[in-house]
Amino acid sequence: MATPHPLLATLADLQDHDTVDVLVIGAGGAGLSAALCAALAGARVLVVEHTAFAGGTTALSAGTAWVPGTHHAAKVNTTDTLATAATYLDNAVGERTPHALRQAFLDAGPQAIAHLEQHTAVQFRPYPKHPDYLSELGGSTLNGRALEPQPFDGRLLGSLFGVLRKPIPEFTVLGGMMVDRTDINHLLGMTGSWTSLKHSVKIVLRHAMDRLRYPRGTRLVMGNALIARLLYSLAQHPTARLLLNTSVTALHTDAGRITGVSLAQDGQQRNITVRGGVVLASGGFNRNPTQRAQWLPGVEAAWCPAGPGHTGQAQALAREAGARYGEGSATPAFWAPVSLRKRPDGTQAVFPHFVMDRAKPGMLTVNQAGQRFVNESTSYHLFGLAMQQPAAGAAVPAYLICDARALRTYGLGMVRPGGKGLAPFLADGYLTEGRTLEALAEKLGINAQGLLQSAASIQRYAETGTDPDFHRGETAYQQNIGDAQWPGHNPSLGALSEAPFYAVKLYPGDIGAATGLATDGTARALNTQGEVIDGLYAVGNDMHSIMGGIYTGPGITIGPGMVFGYLAGRDAAARAASAA
Repeated sequence: MATPHPLLATLADLQDHDTVDVLVIGAGGAGLSAALCAALAGARVLVVEHTAFAGGTTALSAGTAWVPGTHHAAKVNTTDTLATAATYLDNAVGERTPHALRQAFLDAGPQAIAHLEQHTAVQFRPYPKHPDYLSELGGSTLNGRALEPQPFDGRLLGSLFGVLRKPIPEFTVLGGMMVDRTDINHLLGMTGSWTSLKHSVKIVLRHAMDRLRYPRGTRLVMGNALIARLLYSLAQHPTARLLLNTSVTALHTDAGRITGVSLAQDGQQRNITVRGGVVLASGGFNRNPTQRAQWLPGVEAAWCPAGPGHTGQAQALAREAGARYGEGSATPAFWAPVSLRKRPDGTQAVFPHFVMDRAKPGMLTVNQAGQRFVNESTSYHLFGLAMQQPAAGAAVPAYLICDARALRTYGLGMVRPGGKGLAPFLADGYLTEGRTLEALAEKLGINAQGLLQSAASIQRYAETGTDPDFHRGETAYQQNIGDAQWPGHNPSLGALSEAPFYAVKLYPGDIGAATGLATDGTARALNTQGEVIDGLYAVGNDMHSIMGGIYTGPGITIGPGMVFGYLAGRDAAARAASAA
């Protein structure tokens, strides 16, 4: 029998009424950041994770962290300032959240990233061009604020590699090889570039060697790399422990102060005393049936691509202790269009359409009347919201349609670029094919005349580069997710001219909570009177988003989650030290 990793514990390893300094509920990006920063401050830390894996939704994501003003920014943008970032957030978010809360994030962000990079294995790099999503607003930038995690060698985790949540299978290639945007560009360009060929051969050979010993590739990128770096770093602290498959069943209070928790695991129970504070980082409400019915009516949980542990249970306990939800968000959740497919093992794949297809030339999206209703190059959040608006008509599902050239060049959802291997997707109905647009419309059950008119409009607009209906491809962000190599006037506009034609169905998927518990600038939970609840913190999607339901840029959940995790972990550790 393998020896358990020292970081991992079970309730049998704990005594009733054992004491820790900081207890973190949830082992996603925000929770692990809080735990790691508390451990760096010398605290005894216990992380309690409801599921069998560490990582939450962060492990499934691109892992990008939106944090303005870090030491990385100047590598790609020498003119950006925190004041400029504050202006952008003011323009985008306005009065939906307190300005002081956003400023607390901006002030602490550079310190948080520097602290983690100086003292842990957490390492980032700026992407050369990664625009803010509302790039038409004053204060936006093209780069410098979005940080992506450096790739990580999963072999360094040892036995912890097995508790790292696996990425979405459809985001991997060759039986479990993770690839990020840089890798994808090299793989697609390997026949035309010596540099791309060398890069591609290197990562494929590495993966082939990995598969001789591991069930999947150990070269980790994106969100898996970020979680692995946090997990590896936390494991360096002997005062930190991680409980998996464990539920928090109660918060203990004394005179309004949080003093401990009750835990349950495999029929065992323990009461744990907490000196510094309890940090809620359980991922939000998105898999709680009652709150979904209240806040996301008509949106099926099966369309949600987020992690499975976001049950809202921890938030319910916090509310019983006096915490309240924040108010003022433009929407309770963040959104993306998703497509669905049944996997061979019977599970359902939920594929978010972020940047690879919908904004590219030769594609358009229509409702059931065959009519366009959205700017296909807008952010995935605004796209998902648009699907639910009355003005969209019957747009659930909507239909992402392309011609053969676009399919070969960009892929379509789970269908990879190249145009080969379509038979399984056509057989199970994920992909629909028509020799003509009329035939495609008939198979989809949508209005053929409407689709023909929409395609004709796109053709006219591609000739001029201007979309007067929805202004597709006009902003810097929208042009960035188009095709930079496209010879037309607009990198997002191209006619659907090469038969056959293809379509996938799109649904509005909630990718994370925007509504969470109200906090102050140190992530301390607030009660209905606006007072701090002593010893209770909320970070990540358990915290009411400082963005107010506005998706301002890439990584606006992970970045604030890590920064407020840094603030909460250090504050709770300091409280524990002062109580000693």
